[in-house]
Amino acid sequence: MPQIPEKIHELTVGQLSARSGAAVSALHFYESKGLISSRRTAGNQRRYTRDTLRRVAFVRAAQRVGIPLATIREALAELPEERTPTREDWARLSEAWRSELDERIKQLNRLRDHLTDCIGCGCLSLDTCVLSNPDDVFGERQAGSRLMVERGNGQRRGGARGQEREPESEGCR
Repeated sequence: MPQIPEKIHELTVGQLSARSGAAVSALHFYESKGLISSRRTAGNQRRYTRDTLRRVAFVRAAQRVGIPLATIREALAELPEERTPTREDWARLSEAWRSELDERIKQLNRLRDHLTDCIGCGCLSLDTCVLSNPDDVFGERQAGSRLMVERGNGQRRGGARGQEREPESEGCR
């Protein structure tokens, strides 16, 4: 990894890319989204302060755990502009996301646990399936597949082909 001498206080986009591991296009994208900033030289070239390296690392780490860019931008807006963020600054920001990540982990665990049951059952009933129909929102409106359309005479019609069908089985309960 190329080393940048301490006397250099600003980085070109190429240097920032090489040091951060982010593609130049990603850095331009981050800048367009307000995640990092640069100044322009007289020749209209971007120059980034050295603390941008930490900001890019933070953005990439947050993206890896699924934090939306808008949330990352809000967090970065809380960081000081006049100094490189400290370990405490980063800890404060990441702690704010802990409960959100804990909730996602719980949801993924539930999904994993129900996926085995659902595949084993094979019904994929939108009336009762906790994966296809969480909290039974479709069951409150009507039974059977949400792709089925009610006809005027009460018979169900297949969604895309228009073939008449018997009502679907209830599946496992």
